[in-house]
Amino acid sequence: MSEASASEMEASWGFIRLQRASGVAILTLARPASRNSLSDGMMADVSGALTELADDASVRAIVLDAEGPVFSAGHDLKEIQAHRSDNDRGRTYFESVLARCSALMTQIVRQPQPVIAAVEGMATAAGCQLVASCDLAVAGAGARFCTPGVNIGLFCHTPMVALSRSVGRKHAMEMLLLGEWVEAPEAHRMGLVNRIAPAGEARSLALELAQKIASKSRVPVKLGKAAFYTQAEMGLDDAYAYASRVMAENMMARDADEGISAVIGKRTPQWEDR
Repeated sequence: MSEASASEMEASWGFIRLQRASGVAILTLARPASRNSLSDGMMADVSGALTELADDASVRAIVLDAEGPVFSAGHDLKEIQAHRSDNDRGRTYFESVLARCSALMTQIVRQPQPVIAAVEGMATAAGCQLVASCDLAVAGAGARFCTPGVNIGLFCHTPMVALSRSVGRKHAMEMLLLGEWVEAPEAHRMGLVNRIAPAGEARSLALELAQKIASKSRVPVKLGKAAFYTQAEMGLDDAYAYASRVMAENMMARDADEGISAVIGKRTPQWEDR
């Protein structure tokens, strides 16, 4: 999908931009002046856009990117500190904002379409959590990642959840305990990102991957994404039993019949998404 075609169906929200074209949606964090922090407004807009896209059968994959030199700096610390003067010193707000952030990350995992992060610049704290929560991630060569909470007396507890499910435990603990920058090549080696693009081209590569996904039948992609995360939390025997049930269900789909018939007939399958 070209940049020109992507602009055909663009909608502006308060904190994001949303574009649709050729089976792919691009959701752009659009508050570079605030380092695309996950403020109350940003989280509400991203969640609202994902909800809208979940019901859009024409959208088969989603690319999540950002304007400016920072992908996302995590929570809006000024917004958080403003609640220190509350009667409970901010506890109610802190619990609320963390619950809403956790709900957003879970929403990404449960989104029917695969979500691909396209990261240029820095992704820190909950911004790194956002990348780790996506199904795939592409990083520009200059991208950097960090969970720096420990440096300001605040362990990155909630980013830890997504990070520990995305990379190995030793890698996750190193990031969480040291709070140091991880450059794009190391993030790739750790498994935090899938591909590295030349600086400034993460979005283009993410769109290329999204288009490949969009060319598949919607049925196995939707079933497969949900099944992947469900079985990952199970023991081995339960995971195989569950995966077998889901695969049998998938085999009953019209597109599975069509796909197998196309292989046997040595022709290109014609998907109907059912």
